[in-house]
Amino acid sequence: MSEAKPIRALRGRLLWFVADPEEAGENAHRYVEDGLVVIEGGFIHAAGEAKDLLTSLPATADIVDHRPHLIMPGFIDAHLHMPQTQVIASYGAQLMDWLNRYTFVEEQKQAQQGHPEKLAHFLLDELLASGTTTAVIYCSVHPQSAEALFRESERRNTRMIAGKVMMDRNAPDALTDTAASGYADSKALIERWHGNGRQLYAISPRFAVTSTPEQLAAAGCLAAEHPGCHVQTHINENRAEIALANKLHPEPGDYAGIYQHHGLLGSRSLLGHCIHMTDREWRRFAETGAVAVFCPTSNLFLGSGLFDWARARAEGVPVAVATDIGGGTSYSMLRTMSEAYKVLQLQGQSLSAFAALHAITLGNARALKLDHLIGSFEAGREADIVVLDPGAQRAMAHRLETARDLPEELFVLVTLGDERNVVATYVMGEPVVKPSFSGGA
Repeated sequence: MSEAKPIRALRGRLLWFVADPEEAGENAHRYVEDGLVVIEGGFIHAAGEAKDLLTSLPATADIVDHRPHLIMPGFIDAHLHMPQTQVIASYGAQLMDWLNRYTFVEEQKQAQQGHPEKLAHFLLDELLASGTTTAVIYCSVHPQSAEALFRESERRNTRMIAGKVMMDRNAPDALTDTAASGYADSKALIERWHGNGRQLYAISPRFAVTSTPEQLAAAGCLAAEHPGCHVQTHINENRAEIALANKLHPEPGDYAGIYQHHGLLGSRSLLGHCIHMTDREWRRFAETGAVAVFCPTSNLFLGSGLFDWARARAEGVPVAVATDIGGGTSYSMLRTMSEAYKVLQLQGQSLSAFAALHAITLGNARALKLDHLIGSFEAGREADIVVLDPGAQRAMAHRLETARDLPEELFVLVTLGDERNVVATYVMGEPVVKPSFSGGA
């Protein structure tokens, strides 16, 4: 029988959220200048003033002093693609051409022995080095791709949501399954991995262009049979994609209707992009509780368009934010929010630092229906934590010499920050060793 680990306490400037800043204003966050996060058995025991909590710690407690750095809940990424880590920064194409020219070529490699394991290891290294402790991940059509990701996540004890892509048309033969095999393979993965430790499953029809009505119906059956699973797919990213989806599925009347018709719109449905939405589609999302996933860097890189966050909020549609690797161009949620700010600026909208940091912690946790587990420092939450140095980069330290208050400091962090600002990452209270890199082979 293994001995219980000692209590660990992290000391530094604490920042976490208890509500949405755009609704609750200054009451939405908790900030402690000299704070302590007390971790017991991998869970948050308490968070508050160091002077109040230090006296209650046992002599055996492991106190890690991160002052003057900022300590926050680990970041959450709501949408990315494991097979696309070697597609990132592929030149000069919009969505459909980009898929055929680059993505489908790389995804076929997931059938090669050892390749899914290589990419799963790399991806989790990169996420954790960027302070991201939970992500929603598309694997390839191959069941072994999802197996590799889940095994690697289980080894690291990270909370990940992932699924095998389902595609039965409009893709290379080597990347297609069938409605029946996609259902069977996904069901087997759900039974093996969903709720196994910290692993969760996302039923993953890629999008309406690559799934027949029969396959979408099969995915809807899976969602009905396993209501605790998430559903992830894509919608309204690119106008050519939208036209093709509606041509292939004319009966439901619009793109969102395709998914709703097959039982794939619900409160656990995560739909990437949502750029070119009709009034009726916004209503469908609001009525079902479906989540619009904002992917700013990929929307800009692929020339897809600008996500209307203000419209989503006005319609009562939950929003999550994501890197969308490999159409997206950074693994860092900080850099992602910097691009989100610019996307909103182009539409006359604003995004405060508090709103941005809420989005990638408690906001995404709530959108994923996981805020009872992650996303804050409330007692009982899993101790996934990131430690940040807002002045880690020379230009940032120079700028911070003139910062007048916490909101201005945090805005510099959101605007200029990336993985270089991550001092440490903790998974269930255990420190993560950053991967070393000494240049290309």
